Parts: sequence; structure tokens; C-alpha cells
Amino acid sequence: MTGEVLRLGVIGPARVAALLGVYGMTLEPLAADAPIPGSYWGECEAGLRGSRLYARADTPLHSILHEACHFICMDSERRTTLDTNAGGDDAEESAVCYLQVLLADALAGVGRERMFADMDAWGYSFRLGSARAWFERDAEDARAWLRRHALTDASDRPAGRCRG
Repeated sequence: MTGEVLRLGVIGPARVAALLGVYGMTLEPLAADAPIPGSYWGECEAGLRGSRLYARADTPLHSILHEACHFICMDSERRTTLDTNAGGDDAEESAVCYLQVLLADALAGVGRERMFADMDAWGYSFRLGSARAWFERDAEDARAWLRRHALTDASDRPAGRCRG
């Protein structure tokens, strides 16, 4: 990590929980010193087990949205056995990153500009060098994937549903 990022404790869990609830997920806030169940990366990173997303106040919002988007983008069969490792291929990973930016727009006081900055600060890697450049000029495959699975509409608005 090369810079500070927005964390759950700053925006509070209520808005995040409401957004995740649209997709059938439950946000499980944890105590400051608690281990995070289902965290693939450990430390303060969000964890996934089934439809539960675990996070502490120090969990980066980008991590929460990224893991939530894995849940949204995976097929229903993978969701039934989800524990820690979301899996998926490169195309799905790109779709996850794209949807993560779209969902940031749904959170008042966050938005895509902050998500771009946080993704860059945390070290997400894109061919064009930044999250914004990728999103604006190199993500047609991600947009097409999301549309093909009916997770966004033709105007890139999230559909509010998980992949079947």
C-alpha cells in the first residue's frame, strides 16, 4: 500500500450494509482486534463466507466492495460453497473491479473518484497504469461481461441482482 484509503470506520457500516443487502448479503462488523473470518488476504481485508461479508472499522472500503462484487459476479453454484477464496477467471476479475467502481457511486460521499484513488493507492494493477485510465479506456471487456450476465444495463447501471 502506498497511500491512505477510505475505511469502513470513516463512513460507518449502515450505508454499506444497506447496499450489500440489495444483493442478499449481510455485513458483519467486527471488533477492532477480531480476526476477520473468510479473509483471503488477512490483516484488515474483508472476508467472505457464504452471503456474509466480514469487516472491521479498519477494513478498506475498496476491499469490502471488491469482495462484495466477487459475490455478485460469481455463479450461484460457487456462492453456495463460498468460503474465503472467491475464485473466478481473469474476465470475471475485471468485471468485479468495474462493478466495484459502479457500486462506489451508490455510496454517498464515496463515488468513483475516491474508488479510483484508493485502488491506485492500494496497488491494483492495470495495463494503462491507473484505475481511472483502465475504467475509462480499457474496460470494454468488463462492461460486456457485466451486461452478458445481466448485472448492469446498457447504461452501466448496476442491476441490483447477483449472477444466476
